[in-house]
Amino acid sequence: MMMTSSSRSSSSSSSSSSSSSSSPSSPSFVHSVEKIIGYCFKNKKLLEDALTHSSFPSSSSVSSSYERLEFLGDPILGHAISNHLFLSYPTLDPGQLSLLRAANISTEKLARVAVRHHLHLFLRHNSPPLMLKVKDFVEAVAEEDDPVCYGGMVKAPKVLADIVESVVAAIYVDIDFDLRRLWMIIRGFLEPIITPDDLLQQPQPVTLLFEACQKNGKQIDIKHWRDGVKSIASVYVDGQFVASASAEQKDIARLDAAKAALHKLSYLVTASSSLLDICPGIDGSFQIEAAKQVLHELCGKKRWSKPEYCIEKDAGPPHEKKFVCSVQIATDYGRFEMTGDEKSRVKDAENSAASLLIRALQESNYL
Repeated sequence: MMMTSSSRSSSSSSSSSSSSSSSPSSPSFVHSVEKIIGYCFKNKKLLEDALTHSSFPSSSSVSSSYERLEFLGDPILGHAISNHLFLSYPTLDPGQLSLLRAANISTEKLARVAVRHHLHLFLRHNSPPLMLKVKDFVEAVAEEDDPVCYGGMVKAPKVLADIVESVVAAIYVDIDFDLRRLWMIIRGFLEPIITPDDLLQQPQPVTLLFEACQKNGKQIDIKHWRDGVKSIASVYVDGQFVASASAEQKDIARLDAAKAALHKLSYLVTASSSLLDICPGIDGSFQIEAAKQVLHELCGKKRWSKPEYCIEKDAGPPHEKKFVCSVQIATDYGRFEMTGDEKSRVKDAENSAASLLIRALQESNYL
């Protein structure tokens, strides 16, 4: 259970000890997290911000939540891990190093770091749905016996990886941007670091995807493009769009897209479904003007069901609300669902979801 604006719960599936009765921003809170990290901050507010979600009432602006720190922590952590792998494995080629780096900075890996150190207990927020997702993940991780390189039974909530990145960034800023010293501080915190042997024991999603398709006589293609700072990877099977994902680094986007495709193409292993029963997904910034209206008219012409929209995320203070919406339609080919990008208005979030669904239908040759 994470800290909320009104109370602090004391239980976690991974820890049965009671939490302190002091407020989340008290010196004891900061001191507890400093003991976990093994570093004492000169600027305590950096650590407070690193563990403050945008839904927390006191986070009246982006600067008082972890978002700016997470922005810095993402590339810095990737850089620090890259340096370590380059020096530790001189015989690995760039492709192998990329796979190893991707596994060590993935959302799944970093979320498990947060759970192992109980950082989720110190996250200040006011979002019960977020708390439930974290609780489910913590319980699932508690059942894992061995290190998990590419994800387990429950998808890792991104917020857990975000707070690890924001804490790393907070340390980095507090030590005057000294990357070498940063690694000395956080290396133990990030353990266990995934090794080449770990990857050999758990098949890499991209490799597993190609092998599954080849065994079933399917042609697979993973296409890449950039949208601003994001790298986007899309998976196609026999020319049909299946899944997509985005990240700042190309190898992470490719890894996540492969994982999403494997989940949706489980019929390649079980032979229990058809491709038309799989709901495609995409994560990007594709936009169609008045997409909701276009999708509504399209469903009418095709005699498909009317689009059904759902708010998947509602976060942030009242004056800086952020929304993520999904849309579902039932077609002659099966039921399709798409989640859009984060927007400041519900209308725009619904339009984003509609835009991405139209694109997926186009790329799958359903239009």
